[in-house]
Amino acid sequence: MNNKTPKFGVGLRREHYPYLMEKPNTDIDWFEVISENYMNTEGRPMSVLESIRKDYPITCHGVGMSLGSSNEIDPKYLNDLKLLIDRVDPFLVSDHLAWNHFNGNRLHELIPVPYHEESLEVIANHIDQVQNELQRQIAVENISAYFQYTSSTMNECEFLSLLTQKTGCLILLDINNIYVNAKNFQFNPIDFIKTIPKKSITQIHLAGFTDMGNFLFDTHAEPVHSEVWNLLETSLEYIPENVPIMIEWDENVPEFHKLETELNKARKIMNKKAKNETKEPSEFIF
Repeated sequence: MNNKTPKFGVGLRREHYPYLMEKPNTDIDWFEVISENYMNTEGRPMSVLESIRKDYPITCHGVGMSLGSSNEIDPKYLNDLKLLIDRVDPFLVSDHLAWNHFNGNRLHELIPVPYHEESLEVIANHIDQVQNELQRQIAVENISAYFQYTSSTMNECEFLSLLTQKTGCLILLDINNIYVNAKNFQFNPIDFIKTIPKKSITQIHLAGFTDMGNFLFDTHAEPVHSEVWNLLETSLEYIPENVPIMIEWDENVPEFHKLETELNKARKIMNKKAKNETKEPSEFIF
């Protein structure tokens, strides 16, 4: 049994099932699972998850809740998610500030929402619905985006902050997504992080982007870039001290030991903060 504080985690991916089923000693404190991969299944994914759950805390991270849709949240989806939650008892349930479902059609991308009062009211009602059904707070993640709405009257961080005030939801802060959007839309990422209410930040995501030349693409297919590590370190003043932090790696998934090495970079940065070591903050030029 892994009794460590659930602080440093990684995403559970099928490529690592055989290795993890051997019950190795790892540097991992917890695992994040994609909720939809384990809903409505009694096959190998669920048997692996239940085996891993005996040794590690987990979180359930969804991609299909579609909080930003104009439609109501699918009641069957919520029921299936609740059954999974009751079964594996995650310490956090999360999804994205996005939509990907409309009139029965589901897209395979996370589409950003416009940031104005009307969408704020719709999404707040959806979050209330979800939290009432699941009987728990959920966390909402900031996404990477490649276009912006001309109808928006506020920016994403202001919108997220208002959502936490209206619903009591938490925030899953994706540092890579902030950096990607900051480069693509030319804003200061630290200003974004400063605006997020610190007490609402309940988890941190880190991942690797792909530089497409004229824009950054959030692929989760590479190691975390040095600029994102620098942003994490510069952001520590605005992040809760013991917030769980994890690495997402979804494409070109490496061997498990490489994922551990990547996660230990985050552990080193966070431990350095805890020891009150000093370091000049990195500068970001946009």
